Amino acid sequence: MIEKHIVLEDIDPVIFYGINNTHIQMIKALFPKLRIVARDNVIKVMGDEEEMCAFEEAILALEQHCARYNSLNEEAILDIIKGNKPPIEKEGDAIVFSVTGKPITPRSANQLKLVKEFEKSDMIFAIGPAGSGKTYTAIALAVRALKNKEKKKIILSRPAVEAGEKLGFLPGDMKEKIDPYLQPLYDALQDMIPASKLKEYMELNIIQIAPLAFMRGRTLNDAIVILDEAQNTTPQQIKMFLTRMGINTKMVVTGDMTQIDLPHSQTSGLIQAMKILKGVKGISFVELNKKDIVRHKLVTRIVEAYEAYEENLKKTNQTEDIEKENKKKKN
Repeated sequence: MIEKHIVLEDIDPVIFYGINNTHIQMIKALFPKLRIVARDNVIKVMGDEEEMCAFEEAILALEQHCARYNSLNEEAILDIIKGNKPPIEKEGDAIVFSVTGKPITPRSANQLKLVKEFEKSDMIFAIGPAGSGKTYTAIALAVRALKNKEKKKIILSRPAVEAGEKLGFLPGDMKEKIDPYLQPLYDALQDMIPASKLKEYMELNIIQIAPLAFMRGRTLNDAIVILDEAQNTTPQQIKMFLTRMGINTKMVVTGDMTQIDLPHSQTSGLIQAMKILKGVKGISFVELNKKDIVRHKLVTRIVEAYEAYEENLKKTNQTEDIEKENKKKKN
């Protein structure tokens, strides 16, 4: 008789063991010749060596399934231990699975294009209106790369432009002041990674969320790096960010040209970067539009209304400029 300890590394043990330990009890019933004790993320098993090998293979397959789909049920346990493919594994276009086990898939042609460009290029610019899924899709791709061990960490960043001089008046330390501006990134991660695992990743700096100013001086290796709300960077900031790229790193830059919060006298770094980097080998550009919006149907109507307003404003300004010019000529 031998004894082994199996450590569950990439999953939330609560999901793996099941509510009231129903999953681990079922696994024990399927391996009656072994003595199995599960505590925290460690499974201690004692018994015959041959039976132990079969058990280890089954636990590894179950762990991989649980890590990919963020879920485990009795049907999947039976199928995997018997050597069959669970039905969920036959599903196609999912990038990752949410914490509820639902597949997160590209929901428009341009989101699918973003997924394909991510596979081809090391730097991607994803530009589109609010709700078009550019940031959410980018974070899903980053989580998939982390789960598949293609990259060692995820680094998410945003410029805290909206804070401006008011930042110092917010309560708390620097992290507490900055966190509200990074909340959309936390929200997306919480959809895709179980809470206990996300907390562990953040404590170990496997997932890092930081304002853009904190990127200066770093070299980012073996990572997926996402810069969100890049339309609010200055030319100096975005150049600084893009040159942080290290070995085996992919960068995704997202932005919405209609939501620039910089002072009118300040050029958006994203607009300048797109002009400068257009045509550079290894850099892809994906433009999303109002057809890609996957939020409430009112969001599409709001975007359309603002587009119409801005178009009318341009025409009015052009007409006024022409009238002024004509008056000058007459005088």
